[in-house]
Amino acid sequence: MKPSRLLITAGFMIVGALNVIAGDVKIIGNVSVKADSISTGELKSVFLLQRRTLKDGSAVVPVLEKSGATHEAFLRQYLDRGSEEIHTYYQGLVFTGKGLMPKELNSDTEVVAYVARTRGAIGYVSGGASTEGVKVLVITEGRSTERTLLTRVEPEYPETLQRLQIGGVVRLSVTISPRGMVENVAVLGGNPILAEAATKAVKQWVYTPGPSQTTIEVTVPFDSHR
Repeated sequence: MKPSRLLITAGFMIVGALNVIAGDVKIIGNVSVKADSISTGELKSVFLLQRRTLKDGSAVVPVLEKSGATHEAFLRQYLDRGSEEIHTYYQGLVFTGKGLMPKELNSDTEVVAYVARTRGAIGYVSGGASTEGVKVLVITEGRSTERTLLTRVEPEYPETLQRLQIGGVVRLSVTISPRGMVENVAVLGGNPILAEAATKAVKQWVYTPGPSQTTIEVTVPFDSHR
């Protein structure tokens, strides 16, 4: 009897895990997030710390679960990574000064509570979790709205800064017209002199056309040793 019960219990556990892996994951956001939907491309960029705003300008901060079936399903479905891979990825960003380790919580309940009280927070929970106090974002494929860079103009490295080996990364918010031309560039971070050179270059970039205006975040590195 005991072996049979163990097999039955194991069977239910496997079925439950498969249900989660099948995509039973909800993306939730703080009520301050203006968007009601998020594309898979945006979601991946946010959780890989490649952007801090959505297309509508909403500032977002990613929140993760530490482990579990929902955590693994989210990583595989939206980030194409496993838990060890994503941890190594984040450690690399921290080590190089390109990002901070995202907040990690133990359960759906903790994620919902944190997202509910934290402005701009965005996270994920299992399909059956209560989402009271937060908004559930609709996931769209977004392939037609993703903008691919067609023409990239490299910035001119200010000679004085390069000689003094002053480098770094400039973060820019870039607004792209439906035709693919850069309409506006706003500096989010970086050395002001390098930011000026980066802005001048990025204004000449050309992206693929899209159905509407798009705002994305880009980074422009300046390597003083090149």
